[in-house]
Amino acid sequence: MGYVSHLACSVCGAEYPASRAMNLCPHDGRPVQMVLDLERLQAERGRDGGWTPERPDLWRFGGLLPLDVNDTEDRRYVTSLGEGCTPSRSYPHPLADRLGCRLEVKDEGKPYAGFGANPTLSFKDRGMALTVSMARAFGLTRLAVPTQGNAGDSLAEYAVAAGLEAAIVMSPETDLAVLGRVAAYARLYPERVKLDLVAGTIIDCGRRVKEEYVPRGYFNVATFQEPGWRTEGKKTLGLEMAEPAGERRADRRWQLPDVIVYPTGGGTGVVGMAKAFDELEALGLVGPDRPRMVCVQSTASTPIVRAFESQAADIEPLPPGQTIATGLNVAQNPGHVNVLRIIRDTGGCALAVSEDAIATAIRDEWRQRRFAWSPEGAATIAALPELADRGMIRNGDRVVLVNTAAAEKYLPTIRHLLDGGL
Repeated sequence: MGYVSHLACSVCGAEYPASRAMNLCPHDGRPVQMVLDLERLQAERGRDGGWTPERPDLWRFGGLLPLDVNDTEDRRYVTSLGEGCTPSRSYPHPLADRLGCRLEVKDEGKPYAGFGANPTLSFKDRGMALTVSMARAFGLTRLAVPTQGNAGDSLAEYAVAAGLEAAIVMSPETDLAVLGRVAAYARLYPERVKLDLVAGTIIDCGRRVKEEYVPRGYFNVATFQEPGWRTEGKKTLGLEMAEPAGERRADRRWQLPDVIVYPTGGGTGVVGMAKAFDELEALGLVGPDRPRMVCVQSTASTPIVRAFESQAADIEPLPPGQTIATGLNVAQNPGHVNVLRIIRDTGGCALAVSEDAIATAIRDEWRQRRFAWSPEGAATIAALPELADRGMIRNGDRVVLVNTAAAEKYLPTIRHLLDGGL
């Protein structure tokens, strides 16, 4: 499997063989991550780890991923549907002009000419492409995921493409566009996709997976509960933010943003991007400075914000609320401890924005700039004034907002905010 050296618990550091298909660390119940042999990678594939910028998908990063598409053996297991390689587009905004910063949107929900495209119009495709590919490498044939929506949509798509079985466990209150897609997969491919509707939240769905599906031989690929596979997929967000433009040349400069504003539910992307930046530094491609990581949540569900403000090392879960940004409604997760550490280590912050502010951002950005934000992505726009007041965004900064999915996936919930434009 490429240049994977071993697995390691992200909290206690306990090490496990790279060949072990495991869930949480048995010592402390925390997520494990894949550790790359970066010294061997650099020696064999060059300083950039075999980066192939001409390839328009996330597999462009070669040996920096646990399956190296340039390796004949690894390539047998890769299931790719064109995911990743999305643009960071310059985004005009009055606040950016006032602060003198460069504002960009990493748009995960829309195809652009000359780039890759996430097939289910969500950043979840990054994690699921890696997860399904790694499952094939391990000989796993049955996967189960509890989901707020987009992860289930993505797993259904990739499982069918790879010929695996997938149990998608989600609430009947899931956004109708997503629920409808998964239901269609279950109807069209009943031997591949099972849709299980469980009243409640992703916490209740996670309980169903552990009690009903794991005992029947399904491998749990819930957020952070697989051996780092989804993290490796989300890592490519950070690699793409850092990669130089143009062809592969020794003089091309990799460069990190100054601030990343990330809508945070489980937080796999935060952990993945931090891992990407550490690996780039180890290869000598970037220095020790890190982007200030800003995690934005809805006031309806604020586990990370509350822990950050109280200086707690980990979250204290409370019952989740109701939010149109369904991907942010994650009341507890074993990886939140790592998200908090990354926020603090980078000098970032966690803040919450109101439901009204999210809705207003969706409406105003569509009316004024004809840009259709997902509710989670809109939370990052809504957070900008407070970030400016806190001095988190400064003159000359490159600031990247992550729009995690297409607005179309949240219809009809947000249609009234878009003047019927979608």
